[in-house]
Amino acid sequence: MLTPAEELGLSGASLANRVRQAFYRFPERKLKQLIEQLRSESERRHLFYLRDGEFETIRVFPRPVTVLPDQVTYIHFVTLTILNALKRLPELYLSDPAVRQLLPLGAAEVAWLNDSWGASQRDYNPVFGRLDALIDFTSPSWKDSLQFVEPNLSGVGGIHLVPTSERIMAEVMLPELAAQDPQIRLSVGTDIRELLMQEIHDHLEAIGRSAENVCFVEPKYAGSGPDEQEALAQYFHERHGLKVMHADPAELTLVGGEVFYAGDRVDLAYRDYEVRDLLALGAEGVDIEPIRTLFRQNRIISSIAGDFDHKSCWEILTDPELAQRHFNADERQVFRRHILWTRIVADRQTRLPDGHVGDLVKFARAERERLVLKPNRSYGGDRILIGPMIGAADWDAALDLALGQPSELVVQQLAQTPVEDFAILGADGHIHFEPFYTVMGFAPTRYGLAILGRASQKHVVNVAQRGGMVTVMIGHPPGELVGPGATPARPDSG
Repeated sequence: MLTPAEELGLSGASLANRVRQAFYRFPERKLKQLIEQLRSESERRHLFYLRDGEFETIRVFPRPVTVLPDQVTYIHFVTLTILNALKRLPELYLSDPAVRQLLPLGAAEVAWLNDSWGASQRDYNPVFGRLDALIDFTSPSWKDSLQFVEPNLSGVGGIHLVPTSERIMAEVMLPELAAQDPQIRLSVGTDIRELLMQEIHDHLEAIGRSAENVCFVEPKYAGSGPDEQEALAQYFHERHGLKVMHADPAELTLVGGEVFYAGDRVDLAYRDYEVRDLLALGAEGVDIEPIRTLFRQNRIISSIAGDFDHKSCWEILTDPELAQRHFNADERQVFRRHILWTRIVADRQTRLPDGHVGDLVKFARAERERLVLKPNRSYGGDRILIGPMIGAADWDAALDLALGQPSELVVQQLAQTPVEDFAILGADGHIHFEPFYTVMGFAPTRYGLAILGRASQKHVVNVAQRGGMVTVMIGHPPGELVGPGATPARPDSG
């Protein structure tokens, strides 16, 4: 007897298989045309990654991944539970020494926290984040396959990329798939831009500010990263009538307790900066008091809570003693089921994945093939070592280096990364179907859930590592679907 969750997973597998079958019916010349159309639309709609000052068009893979509405509902519940727990970390940091040991902050960061966390922030704590996870939507055990690898709680990438790639897919590919199989019904998910805008409106109302001028604060002249802010400013102005500005922290000024950019008052800022990076700017002579004022006045998204997106925060949620001290039974059940065991690398005793207390370093050396080593506070796929992919000697050397850098690295349980086959246009001018690893990013608010899909042929899946965008479409299964065991035919070469 199948459980309802297993039946849902099999239904998802049937839908995905039907989409594959429709896709594989395209002749090669048609697929070439569609792939080129996706590329040209991506370029026209500013799907760019800025790398060393040069624009690269981000690839949108031509076949969507499908998810069922009931799966979205469950993932929304799980991600909101985790996000709400993470929003409490500033308070836990200030009150619990054990939490402070697991969330390393420099002295200047602690001073910024104390200056930025007060009654207003406790009552109205805006965090707009993305939780990155692995999941196989088509597995009967799809719920158990949902495993969170890391949080991103400020300046999340994809706010322009995700909805734009979804609409390109909806316009270019969905009509063609429906022409192959009229029973395929797919739709675009929740627009992450609208989720952010609702958060902005709600927070401005909560703190008693009018919604007139919103400023996106980012490394404006960095020359690398997703190029999204100007496209977002145009979208928010055209759709919501807001004046959305785009500023570097050095371009902000403080006059009479109000922050300005180019003569316009900033009512609220959306930041793509960590506090430690702002402090580094201050050390270089940049006046950071304006943006510090925005933190102090609770006029910034994400709040100071966004600076606790250390990967080691998973230890707080997965250590039984800490979790029981700070979270209720329902929350702990979500953590146990969906958050990967993660520990700061140090010479210490800790609760191991089997539930027993043991020597962390001894365990990490012996269980290399089950583990990943990664920086605690970096991002973009930086310096991640996957145990099975390197030799024992290199692994041990990396652990030794980590032991000399307290709180800099974490060791994490390795989870299976789902693989999808996508069509690419090869250098030989022909279509090839090749396997790609996929990772999902979930951006939850109380109003909905947006999904960022990425794929790469590298184990570390990230657009910064030259991965591509996978569009995740909401599927509505027809009455009869081809079973997941069926083998779709590949496209012919006509």
